[in-house]
Amino acid sequence: MPIEIKMPALSPTMEEGTLAKWLVKAGDTVKSGDLMAEIETDKATMEFEAVDEGVIAEIVVPEGTDNVKVGAVIAILAGDGEDASAAKAAPAPKKEESKAGAPKDEPKAAAPAPAPARTASSDRMKASPLARRIAAEKGIEISALSGSGPNGRIVKADVEGAKPGAAPAQAGTVSVAEAPAAAAKPATVPDIPHEATKMSNVRKTIARRLTESKQTVPHIYLTVDIRLDALLKLRGDLNKSLEARGVKLSVNDLIIKALAASLIAVPKCNVMFTPDQLISFTRADISVAVSTPSGLITPIIASANTKGVAAISTEMKDLAARARDNKLKPEEYQGGTASLSNMGMFGIKQFEAVINPPQGMIMAIGAGEKRPYVIDDALGVATVMSATGSFDHRAIDGADGAELMQAFKALIENPLGMLA
Repeated sequence: MPIEIKMPALSPTMEEGTLAKWLVKAGDTVKSGDLMAEIETDKATMEFEAVDEGVIAEIVVPEGTDNVKVGAVIAILAGDGEDASAAKAAPAPKKEESKAGAPKDEPKAAAPAPAPARTASSDRMKASPLARRIAAEKGIEISALSGSGPNGRIVKADVEGAKPGAAPAQAGTVSVAEAPAAAAKPATVPDIPHEATKMSNVRKTIARRLTESKQTVPHIYLTVDIRLDALLKLRGDLNKSLEARGVKLSVNDLIIKALAASLIAVPKCNVMFTPDQLISFTRADISVAVSTPSGLITPIIASANTKGVAAISTEMKDLAARARDNKLKPEEYQGGTASLSNMGMFGIKQFEAVINPPQGMIMAIGAGEKRPYVIDDALGVATVMSATGSFDHRAIDGADGAELMQAFKALIENPLGMLA
């Protein structure tokens, strides 16, 4: 019998996605492991592989379709020996007609009855498991929310837009706190020649998460100037010794290692804030910002504090290449205990990065440049870069952030310490 190909859940939090591109067409034969489609989630564009074998009988959801729910039928596969032309999606049921062939008269709609008061049990039935989990983490009362999903079901977006401790709204009223940001009038496009580009799910997620970060996370910024000469010399020496292995270290590889070592040395900064807990991590997983055509993504160097710089370099090159090709797996970009953003290659002297919730900090790296610098009580010239740490002040005190910046500066200026 025909096999229904359904929209897969490509990450634990995925509820819907965009069917970006079909890689097969009706009539094509596929086998297990063949690539069938590219699906855009809220994080990245990922490839979807066939599980069963057969012939594509029908493409139900055309490419480019947004908001396709997980579990929705997107294609029909005819099994071995079946007629592909006969294996089609079941047609929608037709309205019942009278004997004369004319549609039956519809009864007049009665005045809608008042909506019954919601109870705790109905709240549980009308909220998705993901929405309930996020509500519990943020201290939000489910009964205070109105659902935007099917039949009033409370979904992830409803919970993320709510504030902890909100009281249930009275019937027919909406408080300012509950009013969605999308209710604001869109900006008027000026009468200037322009091109409108559709927002990808990745770009929408970046916009939502960074807006949430700046609105809800109290940032504190700490900047230090760091002399790079010793690190640049060490990098040159290491690259000579690693040349036979085909490994070439970048300055960023050494900075990743230095940040990981600093987080272990100052564990009060290797943390995550939750409404009722402070989570302290015992290893340093560094999320590294990578610019891709679809937007910014942060592949993770897991356990960077225990890895050698050669291993970090090899892994980072692989992750960055696959990030730009939308080939990362969810576990390779979801998580991390702190982030690193380096814009030195663009000549940016200094900037303040936005924290990636729920992480507690992000390190922003500027360009190394020749500057006047006091060396052994004498004015000289040194290669110096500015590094700015952004810290979540709910979880990290200014003194603790300053201690991390001090440890980071010491490791960059005396880099042999990070290799021990």
